[in-house]
Amino acid sequence: MQILRRLMALLVLAVSYSTGVGTAFAADVLTGDTRLACEAILCLSSGSRPSECSPSLSRYFGINKKKLSDTLSARHDFLSLCPASGDSKEMSDLVRAISQGAGRCDAVSLNAGLGRWQGSTDDGYPIISNKRPGYCNAYSTHEYTAFDDDLPRYVGTPEERGYWVEAKDYDRELAKYEKELADRKKHEEWLNGSGSGGN
Repeated sequence: MQILRRLMALLVLAVSYSTGVGTAFAADVLTGDTRLACEAILCLSSGSRPSECSPSLSRYFGINKKKLSDTLSARHDFLSLCPASGDSKEMSDLVRAISQGAGRCDAVSLNAGLGRWQGSTDDGYPIISNKRPGYCNAYSTHEYTAFDDDLPRYVGTPEERGYWVEAKDYDRELAKYEKELADRKKHEEWLNGSGSGGN
């Protein structure tokens, strides 16, 4: 939370400086997309998202274009509406990291984006990489973000059909994965042994 307090202080100081009002009134001066952009930066800088974040996150994730690159660019432009977004290299880097990573680094997105199909249509399965993309690392490790233990974790290995899960679900998903892996190994042994007419 120390990082988020520092980030909030930077945002309030930047807004008070750019609008010429005192810091006590700076948060009340922002309206419309400018306010939503600043709120989105705060809300997307941590893994916890209180209900107060709903309007700004709806606005941010509501920005969708035909091409992914256009969507990311438009989201960056939206976040840049916050007066504090260009106040320092760190803030500019944060806005870039959020625009590239927010909404793309959860378990569902990682499984979809990092998977490739192995085998035929009928008996194939996905192979999902256990390497987090660079844009996710830039986002989650930025000095102004605080994800603590909220980052998705990888269960298993790519070769054994591993996948990404949300941190809160890790223990349950690991137990499920280990059971499915043991069952699959037994089935393979059966197919290769007595089940296929062997000894």
